[in-house]
Amino acid sequence: MTQTIDTTFDPVAIEARWYSHWEQTGGFRPERPDAEPYTIVNPPPNVTGSLHIGHALDNTLQDIVIRYERLRGKDALWVVGTDHAGIATQMVVERQLEERQDKRTNYTRKEFVDKVWEWKAESGGTITNQLRRLGCSMDWSREQFTMDEHFTKAVLKTFVDLYNDGLIYRDKRLVNWDPKLKTAISDLEVETQTIPGSFWHFRYPLEDGVTLSDGRDYIEVATTRPETMLADMAVAVHPDDERYKSVVGKHVVLPITGRRVPIVADEHADPELGSGAVKITPGHDFNDFDVGKRAGFAAGEMLNMLDGDANVCQTSDGLVPEEYLGLHRFKRDGKDGARELVVQRLKEQGYLIPHVSKTKKGEEVEHDAEPRQIATPFGDRGGVVIEPWLTDQWYVDAEKLAAKPIQDVRDGTIEIVPKSWEKTFFNWMENIQPWCVSRQLWWGHRIPAWFDADGNVFVAESEEAAKAQAGEDTELTRDSDVLDTWFSSALWPFATLGWPEEGQPLLEKHFPNNLLISGFDILFFWDARMMMMGQYNMGQAPWPKLYLHGLVRAADGAKMSKSKGNVVDPLGLIDQYGADALRFFMAAMESQGRDIKMDEKRVEGYRNFATKLWNATRFCQSNGIGKSSTIKASTARLAANQWIIGEVQNVCAEIEAAMADLRFDAAANAIYQFTWSRFCDWYLELIKPVFAEGASEAAASETREVAGWALDQILVMLHPFMPFITEELWHAQAKFQGGTRKYDLITAAWPSPRAEVSKEATDAIDWVIDLTSNVRSAKNELGISPGAKLAAFLPSASSLATSTIERSSAAIERLARLTPVTIGEAPAGPAMQVTAGSDVFVIPLEGIIDIAEEKARLEKALAVSQKEAKSLEGRLSNANFVERAKPEAVEKAKADFAHHAAEAERLEGALARLG
Repeated sequence: MTQTIDTTFDPVAIEARWYSHWEQTGGFRPERPDAEPYTIVNPPPNVTGSLHIGHALDNTLQDIVIRYERLRGKDALWVVGTDHAGIATQMVVERQLEERQDKRTNYTRKEFVDKVWEWKAESGGTITNQLRRLGCSMDWSREQFTMDEHFTKAVLKTFVDLYNDGLIYRDKRLVNWDPKLKTAISDLEVETQTIPGSFWHFRYPLEDGVTLSDGRDYIEVATTRPETMLADMAVAVHPDDERYKSVVGKHVVLPITGRRVPIVADEHADPELGSGAVKITPGHDFNDFDVGKRAGFAAGEMLNMLDGDANVCQTSDGLVPEEYLGLHRFKRDGKDGARELVVQRLKEQGYLIPHVSKTKKGEEVEHDAEPRQIATPFGDRGGVVIEPWLTDQWYVDAEKLAAKPIQDVRDGTIEIVPKSWEKTFFNWMENIQPWCVSRQLWWGHRIPAWFDADGNVFVAESEEAAKAQAGEDTELTRDSDVLDTWFSSALWPFATLGWPEEGQPLLEKHFPNNLLISGFDILFFWDARMMMMGQYNMGQAPWPKLYLHGLVRAADGAKMSKSKGNVVDPLGLIDQYGADALRFFMAAMESQGRDIKMDEKRVEGYRNFATKLWNATRFCQSNGIGKSSTIKASTARLAANQWIIGEVQNVCAEIEAAMADLRFDAAANAIYQFTWSRFCDWYLELIKPVFAEGASEAAASETREVAGWALDQILVMLHPFMPFITEELWHAQAKFQGGTRKYDLITAAWPSPRAEVSKEATDAIDWVIDLTSNVRSAKNELGISPGAKLAAFLPSASSLATSTIERSSAAIERLARLTPVTIGEAPAGPAMQVTAGSDVFVIPLEGIIDIAEEKARLEKALAVSQKEAKSLEGRLSNANFVERAKPEAVEKAKADFAHHAAEAERLEGALARLG
């Protein structure tokens, strides 16, 4: 038999080949009509997107689950598709037009939408091809798109049904308005950045000679947005603030506009902050909007001082002076904006309260404003400051739709893993606000609402149905807005399976899904809304379990961002180390409730793990070990073979328990430790003498069968984590024997090793491994050559030790380098102690090392480590250091302390050996 594996492991050479093979042969969705269904759906990435490190984590975890369940014989379906991504996609196409000195408004709506479809056909497959590179075993034969015809039907039906049930309505409320894109955007599309800003203080005069208790005839207010005072409608003070109780219900007269506005009592005002009084602009601040409602202002009465471009417009009371009209809210292109003019006029009129600071010499200096770092909302795509803007939009009554999902989580119908996220879920859902679902775009699901000349609205799935409501002769105009993309993606678990069409076998079999894996950052934008729509449209939860993973952060724990230059490209890691290595890193580092710190060295380490498995398979082939038939316990007589069979059983059970609890790190660590340590480092070492010249052919034959079987089980158990290398070696082992496998590894059967093995045999092997490990460790601590053969004495031997030494002295000599091993007292003289289980060996060191010199060395090193550990412990117990130092400095101190503490413990152990 000839080796069928190249000398060097090259991931690039095998990954594309196997992925293409799986997809072409239907390996991702084998025909299993009678099998138990298992279904997951991928969070549909934007059609404009490309694979980022978060996608790599999310999709790796999903693929591990679906490959695992496929191996367990399930009818495993992983629904895949992309989101039409309204704003993102429209922006991409508009940019292309701009590059050609063209623009969207040069086209009709239909013409522009046609151009978007053309772009999708040409360029929309980038991320799906990248998901293939990661190894995702998705059902590409049914790839979905949220603008597909069947999906559009689902969206229209849901909107109309919600409207008819009073759960969708049109209202005037504040939204996140992007003045550049001229559309409302979701909270997820808002990025808060801290930028330099100012804090201005103004006097608002009290009306008709009213004064405060201290005699002042004005109220001091402070703001970071002075331009919005043009639309102020009140001043709020805390109801318990004694300074203002006498003026609650009175009025101030605003500078510039002359508007008379009331002083209202509201707990939003903080008596400890500034003057304790705050200006209220309900039309341009989310908190002020709520204060305004509590003060009795209807949304229709709230003043709007900006248009869609964030330029000043006249308010409904007509009190904004003409010199402000048309000005941009901020300074732009060197020209002062409304902000600058408001401050200038208030200063001229004596209403600006200057900020006083002191120089280094103690001299007081006046400034118009106090410099501050201001948390400011920016649109993640438009890149400009978001304006809270009062406008007519469509809203979903999220509070009513949230009731059933809340109950589902409370009663355990839906389990959130980790459970710690439940508190956050309840807090958000129980305080949920109306969901704005309209967007001022051309690309997307157009809202199925039509208006007549009088503004009456008719909601229906088609214009014909709307006319049937309005009257055939009524002229109707369709709403120009489209739906928020989260509205359509909320239908993903069932619309992808054929809903709302009747008699859909996939829907009947695969809904509800079994599990959703999601980043915690879209818990409310997507996960919770799927819960709502699942209950509304299907009458049940979309899945019984929701797994929330964390973020992938930079190596120092910082959030990745392009501006910081710390973004890691997963495709670059795949190019360098292979998809299997990146996947295994993601699984091994995925610990429930924690973020992942990116560590390229670990990715490289898992590439080395793949290489070790590759080389172990080459070793097997060099000794005539190929694929195996199922092994029975009775055919294994040798202790090492019985031991590895038992170890396979143990690790299989360990992985199954971890996967049942979605402990990806535990499952990955179990197969890693078994493969690297138990199989490669120990078992293959233990069986080497079996293949030596003159050894028993019966022993060699049994060992080839057991080793081949054990390697097969490794390939199956490792496959969900490292699909490419395992599939390659699975077939290489069959080819080595001149045959082929009946099926690919992707559709093989999960191991069910139920063999009985001798406890005496397995205990003996574990004892030899323990002895060998401890001898090697002791030699390393004391600077003794690893290859040095040492005599050993066992003054008091357990029955296990006695029998193992009698039967396995050759293995002990070869692995532990101990010879002779004597059961009895050791001669007097310097020695070290080494344990194996409960047995304590005495190993003479006379002539091996200078005991006094070695003790001195160890004691000196111990003193250094103890001193460093104590110093670091003191620093870490100092609250000032922990709270004020940079996070990376605290993390380094913790890591250094752990290192020195462990080193001190190791040195103490080494000294104890010489005691």
